Amino acid sequence: MGALRYMGWITGCSVFTALLSIIWQAFLTLQALNRTTVLLTGLLAIEGGLKKSTDEPAPKIAVGYGACTDLQINATEFLETFYKMRVPELNTDFAAKNVNNENEFLQSFAYYFKNGAAAERVISNSTLFNQLITNAKIMDKERIQWYMGGNAPLMAVRFLIEGADVLLGAHMSKKLRPLLPKEIRLAGDEIPNDDIHLILEYKAGDKWGPYEAPRANRYILHNDKNNPHLRAVEHLTDALKKYKPQLLVVSGLQMMDMFKFSPGVREARLRQVQSQLTSQPPGTLQHFELASYVELELLHQLRQYVLPYVDSLGMNEQELSNLRQVLENGRTTLATDWNPRIANTLDQMRQVFIHLLEDYNVRHKSDSHRRMLSRMHVHTLAYQAILTVANSRWKNTRAAAAKAALTAHRYVCKSQFINPEAVTLVLDDSFATSAQEQAPRMRISAANPVPCWQEFIQYGVELQKIEVEICVAPVLICRVAKKTAGAGDNISASGLVVQL
Repeated sequence: MGALRYMGWITGCSVFTALLSIIWQAFLTLQALNRTTVLLTGLLAIEGGLKKSTDEPAPKIAVGYGACTDLQINATEFLETFYKMRVPELNTDFAAKNVNNENEFLQSFAYYFKNGAAAERVISNSTLFNQLITNAKIMDKERIQWYMGGNAPLMAVRFLIEGADVLLGAHMSKKLRPLLPKEIRLAGDEIPNDDIHLILEYKAGDKWGPYEAPRANRYILHNDKNNPHLRAVEHLTDALKKYKPQLLVVSGLQMMDMFKFSPGVREARLRQVQSQLTSQPPGTLQHFELASYVELELLHQLRQYVLPYVDSLGMNEQELSNLRQVLENGRTTLATDWNPRIANTLDQMRQVFIHLLEDYNVRHKSDSHRRMLSRMHVHTLAYQAILTVANSRWKNTRAAAAKAALTAHRYVCKSQFINPEAVTLVLDDSFATSAQEQAPRMRISAANPVPCWQEFIQYGVELQKIEVEICVAPVLICRVAKKTAGAGDNISASGLVVQL
C-alpha cells in the first residue's frame, strides 16, 4: 500500500512538473512575442517617419556591373538526389579554391554549409557546370526557381522600389531584359546568352550527412563568360556624363575572383573602374558593395584601384573579417563566426575605418581623386550596424539601420507583412559597444529600438580624432527562410537610399 502511495506521489509530481514546464515555456514564448511586437512597432515607426514630400525629386542612383540568370534550388534536396552516397569528410583545402571536379565541389560546399557561411565559387570545368545545371533542371519543377540575378540588377530594383531614379550598367539578353522593370535605364549591350548562376539555398537546421547548417544561407556556383570582364563599365561611364547621379554604386567585382584572365587583363579592367570613379564630380557619392572574395591578389588590386575612391562600403560579417585581415595582415579568411557579438563587429569596423583613413591621410595629397571613407554598413543575420562620419553628407543613419533591418526580414521571408510569430530574435536587451573593458552598453527597448551614439575614433601617429555616429538595429530574423541569395544587395540598397 505504501509503495502504491509512493508511486502515486511520484506520478503526481511528474505530472505537476510537466505542467509547470509547459506553463513556463508558454510564458517565455509569450514574453518573446511581446518583445518582438514592441521592437517591430518601433522599427515601423522609424520607417514611417521617412515619408518624403511629393515635391522632392527622386534621388538619382547609378549602379554597375553585370547581370545573370539565377537558378535556385534547395541544396540538401539536390545533394541527396545526386550525391547521397558521396558526403565527404571535411577538408578546408578546397574552401578557397575554384572548383574543378565533383569532389572539390562537394568538399567546398560541405565546409561552407557546416559553417553557415555564404560562398560564391567559380567552376572552371564547363562540362561539370553544365551537368549540374542539367541535374537541377530535371528536379521537380516546383522545387526550382528562375530569377534575374546579379548584384547590380538586384540593387537597382531595390533602389527603384524605394523611390529612386535608377541607371544600371549591365549587358543583358532579350530573354532577361523583360525581367528588369522598364523604369530602370540600362547602359549596356544586348548579348545572345546570359551567364547562369546555380544557387544552392539551405535553411537553418538542414542536414547533409553528418553536417547541419547553423543558419540559412546559400552556396553559389558559376561558370561566367561575360561578367568577369566587366564589359558594361565603358557603357556606364558614357551614360554617367549625362545622367549625373547623386550616388554611384560599384558591385559584382567578385566575379573576377579566381577567374583565369590573360596576364594584365584583370588589372586593366579594374583600371577602367578606377577611371570611372575618379571621373565623377566630388558631389557624387560613391559606394562599393563587397562580396565573397578568397583570392588575395584580387583583394590587393581592389585596395589599390577601388577602395581609395569610394565614400561608403557595404558588407556582411564574413566580408568585414576578410577585409580587416587583408588590411592588417595581408591574408584572407574563410568562414567566420556566423553570429558575431556586436562588440566584436563594431571593433572590426573601427579597425577597417582607421586603416583606410590612415591610407587616405598619407596618400591623398599626391592623388587628389582619393576620397575619405565616411560610411560603413555591416549587415549580419541578427543586426544592422552603420557607421557614418559626423557632419558628412550621409543623413538619417538611425532610419537607414531600421530600414535595412526591416528589409532583411521582408526579403528573406518573401513577404512585405511582418508576422511577429514568424520572427526569431537573437539579440539580448543590451550590448557592449566594444570588446574592450568598461566599454559603454546600449539598451534596445521600446523607447529606443535602434540605439545610436556618437564617439571619437583616434587614428594616425599623432592620435588625431574624428567623430562618428554609430547605429545598431536588431533584425527580426525570418524563422523559415525562403530566399537568402540577394539579401545583402537588397539590405544594403535599402539603407543607402535612405541616407541620400
